[in-house]
Amino acid sequence: MNLAHLLEAGMLVCFGFSWPINVVKTYKARTAKGTSLAFIILIITGYIAGISAKIINNQFNYVLGVYFLNLAIVTANIFVYIRNKSLDKKANEKKELKVRKIDITDIEKAQEVNMLNYTSSLDDIINKRCKSENKNAVILLGGKFDKEIPVETLAKEYNFNFNIYNKSSENLSLSSSVEFFKTNISQLHPEGILLHLGENDISLFQKDSAAFDNYYLTLIDEIKNVNKKCRIALLSVNNSENNKTISLMNAHINAIAQTEKADFINLENTKLWNPESTKAACNFAYSMGLNIRKPLRDVAEILYSYAYHNLSNGTKETLAG
Repeated sequence: MNLAHLLEAGMLVCFGFSWPINVVKTYKARTAKGTSLAFIILIITGYIAGISAKIINNQFNYVLGVYFLNLAIVTANIFVYIRNKSLDKKANEKKELKVRKIDITDIEKAQEVNMLNYTSSLDDIINKRCKSENKNAVILLGGKFDKEIPVETLAKEYNFNFNIYNKSSENLSLSSSVEFFKTNISQLHPEGILLHLGENDISLFQKDSAAFDNYYLTLIDEIKNVNKKCRIALLSVNNSENNKTISLMNAHINAIAQTEKADFINLENTKLWNPESTKAACNFAYSMGLNIRKPLRDVAEILYSYAYHNLSNGTKETLAG
């Protein structure tokens, strides 16, 4: 056995021993950060040069095999790098979507003006309200139209087996929604929430759709900070006139719902909902002993079928049944 060949093979084994470990390490890391593609290509070029020299000198022996083995292992690092680069891109896209409110340069001023009794402190007002309202309820958070929905009356009519409160506010915008949630809702630790927001943010969406998305995502994050298991449903903005801007806005809301694993409810279907048949189905379910908490989609169906039939035309009729 040629000692020179043996020593050369030993050198290659020593140089190449770290590469299999590096392949496993970078694969598990799931990121290309800290990995230099140029360095890997330089190493590959060196091995190709060594292999070429062996072939030119007709040195076809086990040392050449070690060269090829090292080359294959180093080349595997390139494939792992490409895969990790793709994962980094996906992670960055999601991170950009979730830019925090403090990172948004174009912040609208809150439109909500709270008519408070200044003889009492804010803490007193909040504590007084929370004492009369139960925690772990379902919350409806929307604007002017939603504020008129008599949720507690409907809850009794349709035998809801949980508390539901209407915390909608006429001038509520996405830019003021986080503070509004902290002040008026977070103390209730809601177990479910219906978000019908965006009607006061059409100009914001036209100007900066990314800011619109960020406000929505920040609100959802705040809700999850209060209750990470909170059920969340996002409701579409009314678009009876098929406005292209509102259609695109609803597409963004739908995408946010999918990203955050929340329900998306298209309120254009309210015309198809029937309050009487819904109530009959609810009564039948309870008569069969199905005393389970209603999905938010069913809650929205009940609330907005009533709203469509009784509020959209400016009249308030007797509840179905």
